[in-house]
Amino acid sequence: MSLIFRIVFIIAGALTALFVARDALNFTIIQTFVAVLLVTAVVGAGSLWSMRRKT
Repeated sequence: MSLIFRIVFIIAGALTALFVARDALNFTIIQTFVAVLLVTAVVGAGSLWSMRRKT
């Protein structure tokens, strides 16, 4: 489970670094927000994929 979180936070850190400087005070807050958005997007895509396969 920690490996999954680590991969998500690596991807979120890379995406966040494109828009926010790494030495900004709120970098970790924005990184966490991006990680939550990534997890939500993956779960939503999986949900839509399973609905598509049932029809």
